[in-house]
Amino acid sequence: MYGWIWRRLPGNLAVRTFAALVLTGLVVAVLWYVVFPWLEPRIPLDPATVDG
Repeated sequence: MYGWIWRRLPGNLAVRTFAALVLTGLVVAVLWYVVFPWLEPRIPLDPATVDG
């Protein structure tokens, strides 16, 4: 999959590297600000269930 994405990016090595970093940053931002906040109330995490 990563090879397919890398071959589809335009430009030389520097441009491809920059584009890959920008795309990675966008994916991380969408996960951090959209997906994880939406998912957090739906996951039953209860710290009282861990015995110490």
